[in-house]
Amino acid sequence: MSKPTASTPGRWFRLLGVELSPVSHRERLVSAIGGFVGILAVYWTSHLVLGPTASPFLVLSMGSTAAMLFAVPHGALSQPWPLLGGHLVAGLIGISCLLGIPDPMLAASVATGLSLGAMHYLRCIHPPAGATALAAALGNETVKAMGFGFVVAPLMLNVLILLLAAIAFNGMFPWRRYPAALVRSAPLAVPAATEYDAISHEDFVYALSQLDSYIDVSEEDLLRIYALATGRHHDLLAQAAAAGPVNPSATS
Repeated sequence: MSKPTASTPGRWFRLLGVELSPVSHRERLVSAIGGFVGILAVYWTSHLVLGPTASPFLVLSMGSTAAMLFAVPHGALSQPWPLLGGHLVAGLIGISCLLGIPDPMLAASVATGLSLGAMHYLRCIHPPAGATALAAALGNETVKAMGFGFVVAPLMLNVLILLLAAIAFNGMFPWRRYPAALVRSAPLAVPAATEYDAISHEDFVYALSQLDSYIDVSEEDLLRIYALATGRHHDLLAQAAAAGPVNPSATS
């Protein structure tokens, strides 16, 4: 049996999808406080508007949505259209299945599958909306009696409150952007491609298109990553040129 190499933990982390990007304790604390504030606002306002009978429906999928809006506010799947469109279409489909399919197992399965397909075509994929579809399709007699009114309130009322809370809370911190297009940092100048560049901008865009999968990062952030990467590449080349040619005999 071969001995594990030093890179074995890294391989397991990649296999499990463990995020290794450094995140400050400040950012983690802000995310936690944001989730607290968001759900508190949703619960308190919905309770005030709808009365105590609505409270059981407040946190069905809003907890996971809060995790996205306050922990990943820059993510492509956290933006307002995925948030609003995803929950709306999932709620409509879920209630339709609740009212039209008597078998709970079939209703839940159909609601989830159709919601994912609809969110794909409408470009509003929001993972917590899958829980919305499931909760609506498996709703109790109270939800069934509410019918499509459930989509208006409490569902979309909850979503709108959480959206406003996310805009207000994230706007308090200059390094956060929600919605991502609300505040744009100064664009980075991308150096012109040279023969030394590892990839061109066209190569980068083409490679992303070939993944045929959603990447939970905005287009602006992707371009910024590209600009930072190519800018660093040019800086390294400039530093190497300033240092002068390497004497082969010095390294032998």
